[in-house]
Order: sequence, then C-alpha cells, then structure tokens
Amino acid sequence: MGPLIVILIYMAVVTYIGSVAVRQSKKNSTEDFFLAGRSIGPMVFFLSLFATNMTAFAILGSSGAAYKQGVGIFGMMASSSGFMIPLTIFLIGTRLWALGKRFGHMTQVAFFRDRWECSGIGTFIFALSAAMIVPYMIISIIGGGTVLQEISGGLVPYWLGCLLVTLVVTLTVFLGGMRGTVWVNVFQTILFMLFGTIALIAISSSLEGGFGAVLTKLGASPKGFLLSRERMPAEVFWSYSLIPLSSIMFPHMSIMCLSAKKMSAFKNTVVAYPLAIMAVWLPSVFLGIVGAGLFPRLQGAEPDGILLKLLTEYAPVWISGILGAGIISVVMGSDAHQVLALSTMFTKDIFDHYGGRKKFGEKSSILFARGFIVVLTVVAYLIALVIKQGIFEIAVRFAFSGFAALAPIMIAALFWKRSTKWGALAAAIWVAICLFVTGYLTNISEPMGQKMQAAQAAAAKAPPPPPGAPKKKPITELPIYPELGRLFLRAPTQITIMGYLPVVPMVVGSALLMLFVSLGTKPPSKETVEKYFPSKTEK
Repeated sequence: MGPLIVILIYMAVVTYIGSVAVRQSKKNSTEDFFLAGRSIGPMVFFLSLFATNMTAFAILGSSGAAYKQGVGIFGMMASSSGFMIPLTIFLIGTRLWALGKRFGHMTQVAFFRDRWECSGIGTFIFALSAAMIVPYMIISIIGGGTVLQEISGGLVPYWLGCLLVTLVVTLTVFLGGMRGTVWVNVFQTILFMLFGTIALIAISSSLEGGFGAVLTKLGASPKGFLLSRERMPAEVFWSYSLIPLSSIMFPHMSIMCLSAKKMSAFKNTVVAYPLAIMAVWLPSVFLGIVGAGLFPRLQGAEPDGILLKLLTEYAPVWISGILGAGIISVVMGSDAHQVLALSTMFTKDIFDHYGGRKKFGEKSSILFARGFIVVLTVVAYLIALVIKQGIFEIAVRFAFSGFAALAPIMIAALFWKRSTKWGALAAAIWVAICLFVTGYLTNISEPMGQKMQAAQAAAAKAPPPPPGAPKKKPITELPIYPELGRLFLRAPTQITIMGYLPVVPMVVGSALLMLFVSLGTKPPSKETVEKYFPSKTEK
C-alpha cells in the first residue's frame, strides 16, 4: 500500500504542474499551445527531449527483453541508440528546426507539403505516421497499467492503472499543451534518471550474497546463455543498428525539435544524450538479467514486469514507491508528448490545412485540438485493455521499424534538392505494404512462435544434463513457408527476412525508391527549390 500512495502523490504533483503551465500560456495561440512559442531553452530542451524518447520500452521493455534474451540487449539497442540518436538530432533536427522557424512549420507533414508542393501525398504520409504512432502511445498506457498493478500487489487492477495514467496524461496535455508537457517532463526526467542507481543499491542490499551470487547461479543454470550473446543471431543484432533512425522521425520528437529557442539547445543535447542513455538502459538491462536468475519461470508478457517484481520483493516500501514513481515518470513523460504530437498533427495537418482555421478562427483550432486529445486517449485506453503482446515486440514491429523506414524521406527532403513528392510517395507506400506483410506473417506464424517459447520454457525448467552429455541446442527459428527456404523465418517472438529483421529491407527499399523514383519524375518548381536551397549569394 505504501508504494502505491507514493505513486499516487507523484501523479497528483504531475497534474498540478501541468495545470500551472496554463497561467503562463498565451490564450488562443496555436504556436504557443503546440510549440510553447518556440521558446524552450537548452537544459529544459534536453531533459524534455530525452523524456520524450524514453517510454515503457526503455525501462520495462528493455528489462523484459534482457530477461528473455540476455545482456546482448544493451549492445543491440542502447549502444546503437547512444550513437545514432545524437547523430540524427545533430544532422536532421537542427536543419528541421532552422527551416521550421524560418517558414513557420509546426509538423513534419507541413514541411513535406511545402517542400514538395504536395497536399494529398502529405495527407497520406500523415495517415501513415498517425497509424504507426498510436501503437507506440498504447505501449505507454500498457506500461503504466502494469506498473500500478504490480507495485500495488494487485490492489489496483490493470484496467484501473491504465485509466489513472490516461487521465493524468490527458489533463496535462489538455490544460498545458506543449508548455505543460515540457514542465512535467523536466520533473519526470530528473526522477527517472536517478532510478537506475537507487534501484541497484536498494535491490543489491537485500540479496543474500549480492548480485555476484545471483549471476554465478544463473551462469550454471540452463539460462546461462543470458550472460552472453550466445543465442542472439548476428543478423538480428546488427539489424537493430537501423532502429534508432526512427527517433527523429517520430512526430513527437520532430515537433519537440521545432520548439527549441536557439540552435545551442541541440549542442548540449548531442553531448549529454549518450550519457543519459547509459544511465537508464544499463541498470534496466542488468536488473532484467538478475531477475531471470531470481524468477526464472516467467512466461508470455510477464517478463515486462520483472523490475516491478524485484522492487516489491527486495526494496524497502518507501524506496519501492519512489522507484515505482520513477518508472511511471518514464511512461507518462513520453505518452504526453505522443498525445500532444497526434493532436498537433490532426489540428495543423487536417483541420487547419483543409480550411477549419480559416473558417472558424484560431481559437477553434485549439478547441479542436483539446477535443481530439480526449477522444484519442479514450480510444488508446480501450485498445490497451485488449493488447496482450510484450512491450518490446509491439514497439519494434510497428513503431520503430516503420518510422526508421521513413527516415530516407526526411533526409531527402532536407538535403537533396532533386528529391520529389513521387519518390516520397513511393517510399511511404513501400513502408505501408511492409508493415501489412509483417503483421500478416506474424499472425499466421504465431503458433510456431508459441511452440518455440513453450520449448524454451520447458528447457529452462529441466534439470541440467549430466557432465559430459551433449547439450541439446534449442530451435530458435523455423521457415514460415518451407518451399521458400530461409526467406521468411519465424523466431519465438518475431519474424525475420533471411535472418534479418524487417527493418532492414524496409529501410533499404525506402531509400532506393526515394532515389530512383525521384530521378525519374519531375522535381518541384524552381522557386520552391531555391526557397529551401538558396544560392550562396542569396544567403
């Protein structure tokens, strides 16, 4: 009960902070509501941008994945993210910010429409982006419900936990817009950045023999492979190096970039981001592996709650509450930005673009945005109640892979004057088709995945083989269509293409289509090209 009270107090504080932001906002200004008047300073920008990108995936998903796949998860995701995300913020985020400030863009789609003189194609990219970000937003609600259920020992059921998180996020965004979301994120980021160190100290002090004894026992068990990259295929490992390309393509990340006051905000963020990634991911992955040694029989989506199980079993009550609030802060910080981003997109890219603002005035745009926020969060909450898959798999399959494959569109728009709207359309259609095929192949091969997971669970429970006896290597992949050989393979939790994750052919195909279709179609007008790529004399 104690941890739950601490978390509820934290949620009340967050709601209050969001409401205070209303007093500082400019009424009836869409730029202020959606971008905080493009006035976010360097430190606040970094803390908020980092919170924007840290979701339930970063803490609950990474620890759950480490529980199942081992220490390689850190190298697979955190190392590549620590390099790629700051790089994309520096190369893409800064140019997007400069162009947005110069021409008044508030969304990616607004930039694409103006850059390529397209309306309908911009709407298609908007629809695709919205369809992909909704699953990512649902991840946060799932994570919030899981946290409250586990930390309360079942006193707060999953549905109520999801509802509480949804209500707090809705109120924060509804009342404060970008300003309220950013203020809340500063508080939340400081909290969850301290989470890892406190969690490690609190849990280790309660373990007999410390972490060393747990890991030694784990290494001698059938799950000893978790201490290496033994069962993580090289193709899958390197596939994840493309996943961080998705970061700057997430609407909430790009919109956050547009809110910066000065270019200096990006410099501080690029320097600090890798250190922040390590501070969050390293303890989460490590504790996920420790959890596999202490609770080896979790199945299905249960590993996503391993951190919470460790806290409730091994941390003092008051520390458990603080750490639970730290996890909730990650969940709600990103969810608020995702809700605001979708609201911004629907308002600016649909309502305003198709005449709503011109007909009803700027005040109506804010009213529309707030109404959409309510509808969106209700729908996301209802979907979260029926989703059963693990957080990590949902994120990778839809949100991360899809947005990573859209990165060539943004890169071409920003840096290649010969790129065309038809190249962008071809790339976007390719991404949509790939997501549909991935979902289809995943669904029809689900019995294969369940069978492999059951076999792995049985192997984990079995006694170790006698000394000298050969180890039976578990089956980690099966062909979905045997007649096609290794073209489409099913792993326990996902599908691969010739051993690689779908993100690889998605990104490569998107880049090639953007290149060759653009070369074969008519570029934008000379005036538009010169607008975005002025000659040195014009600069």
